[in-house]
Amino acid sequence: MNLDFIKGVVVPILTPIDKDELIDEAKFRKQIDFVINGGMAGILVFGSNGEFYQVEEPEMERGLKIAVSQSAGRIPVYFGIGAINTKKCIRLAKMAVANGAAAVSILQPMFLKPTQTELFEHFKAVAESIPETPVLIYNNPGRVGYGLNAALVAKLAHEVKNIVGMKDTSGDITLTEECVRLNRDIDFKVFGGKDTLLYASLCVGAVGGVCTAGNFMPELIGDVYNKFVAGDLKGSLEAQFKLNPVRLSMDGASFPVAAKDMANLRGLDVGDPYLPNLPTPEGAVLENIKSTMREAGLL
Repeated sequence: MNLDFIKGVVVPILTPIDKDELIDEAKFRKQIDFVINGGMAGILVFGSNGEFYQVEEPEMERGLKIAVSQSAGRIPVYFGIGAINTKKCIRLAKMAVANGAAAVSILQPMFLKPTQTELFEHFKAVAESIPETPVLIYNNPGRVGYGLNAALVAKLAHEVKNIVGMKDTSGDITLTEECVRLNRDIDFKVFGGKDTLLYASLCVGAVGGVCTAGNFMPELIGDVYNKFVAGDLKGSLEAQFKLNPVRLSMDGASFPVAAKDMANLRGLDVGDPYLPNLPTPEGAVLENIKSTMREAGLL
């Protein structure tokens, strides 16, 4: 199994939609090209900022086909799975592989509070349903309500052949570091999941980041990674500091609309979020977003 492609800045691609909340194919293709031309290393369709929780299965399949077609082998396409039910996750995983996904990412089940045994069996069952495809675990406690611990990650990494990496969005740099340390004997691929912690994640052994910022400021987030791997640690840290105020300004808006707000402000025309979310209205929050973008040279 070739894992060389699992590195760099992977973008949880935004999902442009029309008035009927179906994927706007033309806008989606343009957004994919923008990300690729911005130097990003991969795209993740239907990640958190891709609003996966809003999309029905047939539309997910259509979206994946568009992404694979438009990327045309230029960068790998990862597929995000966030279903609660194990059976549905397996169905989505098989669909993703059948339609050209290079790897899949599996979020821990939302709403539930599973035991460690239940979590292990869930991830194992989904991964083993697509044994020839690389699988990443996606740890996002802020959205799910509970986190994955390093011991469980290590058990999955060592006992399930095709669980080869993870995205850690915990914001706990010690956890990120432990997931690297406990699995360095098998070259487990850890991605940082917080845009503001990409530099820090790379410092403790991450291979890259899954970064929303790549949707609207690929030049900034790419600078953090590219300078780091080139050995310019000071330059990488300065790039991180330039990015952080922009990324932090998003926290004032309701999730996940700020990413589309920022993309639209840059003229990318990705449209509105799925209802019930709405674009950020005029006011202090939007003005702060615009101000930080101007200061970073994005507007």
